[in-house]
This record gives sequence, structure tokens and C-alpha cells, in this order.
Amino acid sequence: MNPVTFNCTVLRDGHQSLAATRMKTEDMLPIAPILDSMGFSALETWGGATIDAGLRFLKEWPFDRLDALKKAAPRTPHMMLLRGQNIVGYTNYADDVVEAFVAMSAKHGMNIFRIFDCVNDPRNMETSIRAAKKAGAQAHGTICYTTSPVHTTQSFVDMGRELADMGADAIVIKDMAGLIPPYVTHELVSALKKDLNIPVWIHTHDTAGLGASTYLSAIDAGVDACDVSISPFANGTGQPDCLRMLALLNGNPRKPDYDPDKLIEVSEMLKPIYDSLGKFTSHRNEVVDSDTLRYQVPGGMLSNFRTQLKEQGM
Repeated sequence: MNPVTFNCTVLRDGHQSLAATRMKTEDMLPIAPILDSMGFSALETWGGATIDAGLRFLKEWPFDRLDALKKAAPRTPHMMLLRGQNIVGYTNYADDVVEAFVAMSAKHGMNIFRIFDCVNDPRNMETSIRAAKKAGAQAHGTICYTTSPVHTTQSFVDMGRELADMGADAIVIKDMAGLIPPYVTHELVSALKKDLNIPVWIHTHDTAGLGASTYLSAIDAGVDACDVSISPFANGTGQPDCLRMLALLNGNPRKPDYDPDKLIEVSEMLKPIYDSLGKFTSHRNEVVDSDTLRYQVPGGMLSNFRTQLKEQGM
């Protein structure tokens, strides 16, 4: 079986989940060439809350960030998180608006559109999947993992098959609250790999402390790629740290080869940036929080939510 590959999320979900999405483009540019040299299967550089935060708080034009990061890291595919019919906003937009946004993003160099819908309705993903493929980019159909009597392994596999039939180039299990246990992960990844002929990727958060073990189970089940970040923008409400995952995979035949010295170099460069964002970070975001198994708030929302509460004196 081939080695698993890693996608690096530090330039998007890493700081969204641990520092309220406040990392500036100027902070990213020095580390981007190093990340580009490491052989990640993708760099997540855009989408999610970065558009919102960039415009509202950092006074940055989002396409300028994408242009700058593509120039600094031209070799590795760039990936963004797209909210389906919501694009990067909070309401459903008309099809022509979705198509125009996707086309413009691809024109500025976006390679992979990770497309999800908050209620797992493929009808809200169909337009953006079609638009991404028309623009010559990859469309990754994304299943939001959650728990309920109707959210079964079979229902997720059925959704994966429907997204594949729409033309998705890969299926992503998006565990945004860090809820999926290892054995459930193994069952779901195995079922998707058996049923589909396209890659299966997985994304989780370590909020409840399950993330690393979730990835180990996914890797043993044959998952093709996992999302990791780089400390200090890793673990806790973020993705498991890349160096940590490499250590956990020592002796595993699917362990990938990423230069630990470069990871340490990037981590050292990120530490003063993390310290400078102290107004937006919280020790609560950094530690295992078993309560998330009950309240199920996504890791990418918690650091923003805690910052908003702090600003309102709550």
C-alpha cells in the first residue's frame, strides 16, 4: 500500500482554529516557500473564514493574498474550503454568482476546491462542483461528519457515491468538531474505499483529543491523505501537528517522508507570530476539551467565538 500523504493547513485552518483567523499575509510569505519544498499533497491557503476575517479585520483583499501565496509557493497545489452554494458567506447565492466566484478563484491559481454543505445536501454542492471542473480545477466532495440516528456509515457512503456521480475528484470526510472515533473512522474509510474509485481524504480537529488516533485508524483503513498543521498553530482546536503524526507513524509501512528539520524550522518561525496574536488566542483552544463531545462546536468556530465573547466582556 502506498504511503499516506499530508495536506498542510497551517495557512488557513491552523490559524482559524487557534487564533481567530488573524494571521496576516505578510506573516505567511516567509514560510510559504519552505512549505512548498516539502512535498505536501496540498497547501490549504484560502477559503473558510479567511475571506471574512481578511476583509473585516485585516483590511486585506483576499485575491491579493492568493496571488502572493501562489507566487511564494508555486509547486504545491493550493486548496480552499468552499461552502457550496454559500461560497464563503452565510447565505445561498445564485448559481451564476457561485460560478463566477469559482472561475475567478481558479484564474488566480486555486487548484483544489474542497466543497461542503453545512447540512450535507448535495444539491447545494452541485453547482460549485460543476464550476470547479469547468475551470480546470479539482472538485473534492465533502461529507460533514456528525452524529444522529440518521447519520450512519451507510448514509455517508451513499452521499459519497452521489458526490462521485456529480463528478467529484475525491471524497473528503470533514470532521469539523473532532467527534469521529477511531473504529468508526476505520469502518467509514474502508466502506468508502470499497465503494468508490476515487481518493478518500480526511480532515479532523484534536479538540476532544481524538484527532491523532482518528488519523491512525484512517491510515490503516487506506485513506489517501490527512490534513495536518504545524505547531503552535496545531493540536487543540486545530489539526494534529505534522511532526507529531510522523512520530506516531514510526514503524507504520504507510508513514510518509516529510523533512523533520524543515518542520521544526517552520515551527520556530511561527512561534513569534503566535505570540503576537495573543489577543486572539486562548489556552482553552490549546488543550483537550472533552466537553466538545457534548456541545459539538467545530474547532474552526471556537477560537473566533471565544474572541467575540472576550470583546463583549463575556
